[in-house]
Amino acid sequence: MKTNKEEIMLSALKLFAERGFDAVSTSMIAGELGITKGALYRHYQSKQEIFDSIIERMVEQDEKQAQKTNVPVREYEEDAQSYEHTSLESLCEFVNSQYLYWTENEFALYFRRMITLEQYRNEEMRKLYRDMLSSGPVKYSRDLFREMIKNDRLNTDAKELGAQNLAVLLYAPLQLSIQLFDADEKDNETIKSDLRRITRDFEERWKKK
Repeated sequence: MKTNKEEIMLSALKLFAERGFDAVSTSMIAGELGITKGALYRHYQSKQEIFDSIIERMVEQDEKQAQKTNVPVREYEEDAQSYEHTSLESLCEFVNSQYLYWTENEFALYFRRMITLEQYRNEEMRKLYRDMLSSGPVKYSRDLFREMIKNDRLNTDAKELGAQNLAVLLYAPLQLSIQLFDADEKDNETIKSDLRRITRDFEERWKKK
C-alpha cells in the first residue's frame, strides 16, 4: 500500500507534538509509517519541507474556519472592510467553532500541541503560538470589537469597557476550555456546552438592544 503526502504530514506532526521537532528524524517518520526513507523522499526532500507543508495546511484550514462563520479571513490591516461588517453573533459563533477545531480536528489538535511544546525551544514556534493561540486571537478580536463600537453595534457598557477588554473577556473562556479539554478529554461535551452558554451570555450582555 502506497503512502501519500497527507499520511506523511500527519504522522510527522504527531511525532513533533509528542517528542519535539528537533528530536524527530526523517528515519523516525518513515519508520512510524513502515516505509523506507527513499519512499518518504519521493514526497518530501527533508524534515523541514514536511514542516513547511504542515504550516501551509494550517493556514488553509484557518481560512476555511473563518469563512464558515462569516468572520474576516485576513488581518485588519489587509482587509479592513470585512471587519466593518462582522456581527457580534458571528464572532461568538467563531469562538465555539474554534474550540471544536482545536480539540476535535486531528490535524489542528496535534499542531496546537506541537507549538505549545515547542514555544519554549524555538523562536519560530513561539511566534506561531503567539499568532495562533495567544496574542494573535486577542488582537483579531480587539480589531473586530473596535469596528463594532465605531459602527454603534454594541451597547453603552461595551463602549465604556473598550475593545481590548472585550477581546480578553471573550477569548479567555476559549483558552481555558481548551486547557480543560487537555486535562480530561472525557469532559468534552460538558466543556462544549459550558462554552456555548458563556458566549451566548456574552452576546446578550454586550449587544445593542
